[in-house]
Amino acid sequence: MARSSQEREGLTRLRWRMRGAWLWPTFVVATLGEAVLLTRLPFYGDGSGGLVPAALIAGFTNLFFVAVVAPLLARRVRRMRPDLPKLIAENYTGTALVCAVALAFLVAGLVNRPAVLAERADRSAQFAAVHDYVTAQAPAYRTRLASADALRLKPDLYRTCVPGSDPKRWLCLFVETDQRPAGVTLDSDRAPNYFFQR
Repeated sequence: MARSSQEREGLTRLRWRMRGAWLWPTFVVATLGEAVLLTRLPFYGDGSGGLVPAALIAGFTNLFFVAVVAPLLARRVRRMRPDLPKLIAENYTGTALVCAVALAFLVAGLVNRPAVLAERADRSAQFAAVHDYVTAQAPAYRTRLASADALRLKPDLYRTCVPGSDPKRWLCLFVETDQRPAGVTLDSDRAPNYFFQR
């Protein structure tokens, strides 16, 4: 008789463990999926940071919710369902929170999508204007157009520099993308953008 109750108790524990074993597999899959999502559909900037920073953002966000928020919510869940073991309640809430974070990243990325597309269009217009200017006005720099460096000064204003034979004397242009075609003005300062970025 005692053995039968122990077997039943063991089966109950196994059942709870199987039900509560979704947190860490969900964490890993969601973090990898969110990293790809953040590069394809960023909620900040234009997503050009790369996969590693996106994975770090996703991983630390998920870890915060699993380690800090999930135990607090698990207490509330256990008040409503006292039959749930503490570990299982934390697994349930942690899994739900990881899924909620993924959904939040998706919604934020969709909201930010028009801004990302506008910024990419501005950058394309800016590089096209620099290409046209160099081809027509400064053909000596044409071979180095691929190395052009753009610095965004304001939402519709870029400073784009094309390297020359002298590393301290670049061809630098101000490009205004709030007009079509983009307006181009020669900058008398020939210093490359990295001097200003420092």
